[in-house]
Amino acid sequence: MTSTSTVQLGQARNPKVAAWLDGRKPSLLINNEWVPAQSGKTFDTVNPATEQVLAVAAEAAAADVDAAVKAAGAAFTEGPWSKMGPAQRARLLRAFAALIEENTDELAELESLDNGMTFATAQAFIGVAVESMYYFAGAAQQIFGQTSPSAPTNFNYVLREPIGVVGAIIPWNAPITAAVWKIAPILAAGNTMILKPAEQTPLTALRLGELAIEAGLPAGVLNILTGFGPGAGSAIAEHPQIDKITFTGSVQTGRTILRASTGNLKRVTLELGGKSPNIVFPDADMEGALANSLAGFATISGQVCVAGTRLFVQRDIKDEFVENLSAYAAGIKVGDPLDPETTMGPLASREQYERVTGYLDLGKSEGAVAASGGNAIDGKGYFVQPTIFDGVDNSMRIAQEEIFGPVVSVIPFTDEYDAVLQGNDTTYGLAAAVWTRDVSRAHQVARQIKAGTVWINTFLELDPTMPFGGYKESGLGREFGANWYQHYTEEKSVFLKL
Repeated sequence: MTSTSTVQLGQARNPKVAAWLDGRKPSLLINNEWVPAQSGKTFDTVNPATEQVLAVAAEAAAADVDAAVKAAGAAFTEGPWSKMGPAQRARLLRAFAALIEENTDELAELESLDNGMTFATAQAFIGVAVESMYYFAGAAQQIFGQTSPSAPTNFNYVLREPIGVVGAIIPWNAPITAAVWKIAPILAAGNTMILKPAEQTPLTALRLGELAIEAGLPAGVLNILTGFGPGAGSAIAEHPQIDKITFTGSVQTGRTILRASTGNLKRVTLELGGKSPNIVFPDADMEGALANSLAGFATISGQVCVAGTRLFVQRDIKDEFVENLSAYAAGIKVGDPLDPETTMGPLASREQYERVTGYLDLGKSEGAVAASGGNAIDGKGYFVQPTIFDGVDNSMRIAQEEIFGPVVSVIPFTDEYDAVLQGNDTTYGLAAAVWTRDVSRAHQVARQIKAGTVWINTFLELDPTMPFGGYKESGLGREFGANWYQHYTEEKSVFLKL
């Protein structure tokens, strides 16, 4: 593990971040006011690089959810938000985006301290968040209804109206980007919302709340509740005055939310797990395939829902590819995420560390061979080695179950048919990648792979103009894309007799 910085591991470098951490009281954002949890309960958020307490957050429960829902409901039905046109909402979202961009370095350091991703990675993800906020600010003025053909004595038309109060529950792997990917379209469509960040990484969501107030968002439009799934999360999923839930996270939790939504038949969008096939043919650009295959399982320490953790390589080139990929992996510098020389930080939590190290042991017991890595890294912090498992069969648990760590399983295939057959042999269907110079083969495989996103000769590219979501157990519905507003609005048919 590398650590070349003279600053103590896990310590804030930015004076603004240090002052924010020192001065912040545990509180929830409800109706544009920072208030303690009604129970008075708090919980610690831990720096994954040091295992030391970074900050204390308020622990929301059902009573706090109810207060937030009342604030959001009033803002939606009675407050200034309900009376604003799309141009006014767009101006506020652009102001919000500008403040996020202006505070990029501060937010990136806070994200790095709380989540463990490298500072450079955090900066890049915040750039994506800013771009997304600007995109949806413009998209707020692109929500169209329609008129329908009718008799001369009739006028028939269709309205698109916001759904109402939306509950958004986000994961810990890319907290600020996940938050913006919920906030931006929900508010652009005219809804109000309650955001629950993951308990492991609540801090940048709270800082976003401060920036939202500074940008001029009216009271009750954006409410932020820190807390746990059992408690705050379950109360959001079950609340009868919440009209829609949008959730990003595990399949197990997604199922729980779906069951809870039946109480008032909430609209639900779920973006769940993945075990994405990354398929390399012999005619691929090997330099690009190697670099992107490494990024596909090592970015944010492999804690990426679309990670290419099932690496299918045609049998004739498999051994050479594994050897070269291992050489690439040897260049990863694991250590303090705020050290500019570090290229991979720790896992985000003790729970995730135990999960990943458990899978490292499982892979070896299943008969897989660690061509690179394979172990935890001794010392403080939730650090593990980037690991390449060779000798893997697609039926092994390490090839079928989402590990959510820097672990890739290399699986040989014989031909195009076999690659697709094995690639689709999973309960997931979030993403896939294909590496080949044969354009015909690329399109054929892309059509046959059951995944919501397919990359050809690239990896991890996302664009708010493109829909995102999964097949099978990877989720329900799509977010982003040209039809993004369909998931955050209701369609109303109006018949007028002239």
